[in-house]
Amino acid sequence: MEHSTEIILTIAGIVLVHGLIFYFLTRKSRLIKGKHVVVTGGSSGIGLWAAIECVRLGAHVTIIARNVSLLEKAKEELEKRRVRDTQMIQFRSLDLAKSYGAVTSTLDELERTVGAIYMLINCAGMAICGTVEDTSVEDARKLMDVNYFATYYPTRHVLPKMKEAGDGIIVITASQAALMGIYGYGAYAASKFALRGLAETIAMEARHRGVSVTLALPADTDTPGFENENRTKPEETKIISGSGGLAKPEDVGKRLVQDALKGSFFSIMGLESWVLSILCVGMAPWRGPLLCFVQFYLLGPLRLIGLALQWNFQRIIKNCAKQRQRT
Repeated sequence: MEHSTEIILTIAGIVLVHGLIFYFLTRKSRLIKGKHVVVTGGSSGIGLWAAIECVRLGAHVTIIARNVSLLEKAKEELEKRRVRDTQMIQFRSLDLAKSYGAVTSTLDELERTVGAIYMLINCAGMAICGTVEDTSVEDARKLMDVNYFATYYPTRHVLPKMKEAGDGIIVITASQAALMGIYGYGAYAASKFALRGLAETIAMEARHRGVSVTLALPADTDTPGFENENRTKPEETKIISGSGGLAKPEDVGKRLVQDALKGSFFSIMGLESWVLSILCVGMAPWRGPLLCFVQFYLLGPLRLIGLALQWNFQRIIKNCAKQRQRT
């Protein structure tokens, strides 16, 4: 009897593993060839490389940012990557955080001239570092405007139209700071946590209407924005966040698009990001049986690693405080 039970369990295990592998390998990506993709923050960094990937896949691409000279250079770069002569590549200069009316007017005009927006990639954002008490109220409000409302406004505009069409993709670019609070990232993390809440809500509200949302969680990435961010970083923040290395924007942009086309909720790169996404998964949407199986078995052990990391962060903070007292 015991021998028969072992055989049945072994066969069931083999079937389950092969079924999970089959599911994982046969997940199909949606196609964006000939469809309209809008990328905010598309003049440089992750946004530009996400736009380049969309152009490579044959989409009509519109990039939106404020700086006209950067937009013109980015458009030239995108035009070099065309795969079809009929691809439309254009840009719009717009302060996305200024008003919902301005965003709506611009996107309406784009839809009339290019076509319905099938995919919206939100990459507009900025970082200002500092402890909570050292960050001015004005800077905290600016971070919420640029990081949250500059994403909320265009997303709010396209969401009902995508629901009506029964198809569409929304990408919300947050940060690893959307998963955990980090020394020196108080106001910044608050704006990124808000984006995670927005993404999870949209996933629940719109999935049954054919709209998918992907929350991108890039680690430190070698972009012009990262250079500005480093100017305001406390020493503790540099040490804590610097342990994960520096990603290339071209890698992050490409991965972001590919994950979105597969319908993944989280878009991550690297072991550190993968571990952090499992530790902080919470009530995040379903992403397939394979990942859920991994999360179930790894959450406990990874929690111990997380506690060790928190202890190390506290050690870094105390050491920096002692160093300042000596000087």
